[in-house]
Amino acid sequence: MGAVYRIWQGLRALTSWLRPVDDAQAGQLLTPDLYALYRGMRRSERQHSLRVLRDLRAAGHTDPDLLAAALLHDVGKCRARFGVAAKTLVVLVRAVAPGLYRRWGSGPARGWRTPFAVSVQHPAWGAEMVARAGGSPLVVELIARHQDRLDGPPRSEADRLLVALQAVDNNN
Repeated sequence: MGAVYRIWQGLRALTSWLRPVDDAQAGQLLTPDLYALYRGMRRSERQHSLRVLRDLRAAGHTDPDLLAAALLHDVGKCRARFGVAAKTLVVLVRAVAPGLYRRWGSGPARGWRTPFAVSVQHPAWGAEMVARAGGSPLVVELIARHQDRLDGPPRSEADRLLVALQAVDNNN
């Protein structure tokens, strides 16, 4: 991701309170327990998830597990909160020192390492949360893997859906 795009993302997050959130779309696609998880996300994260959902639908995707994963892929970020300045630091460290980023993100979400831990570990955390709330195995898998890169072309339906989710997530 380019620096200008990341700045745009930060500004969009800071001004999220200015834009409405059409949570009704999520309520139509998710079970009550999954919808409760979705509603626990920050406003800016819900807006992001809805943009991912919109773009998947615009590309012709209708798989209900993919659409649920679009709405919940970042739900693990609810475990620990931090501000835009910390998020900016994480993005910069990830870009210039990926090994350091992974090392700082591998431990518990405490102190100054919290934003790194959230960034690295939120897919696993979100998958656990969604599994406990009754999400399908495919939704759980897509959430757990949404930051993983495939080694080669998709080899399964789950891989194909993952590629679609990642492409849209990376553009939002």
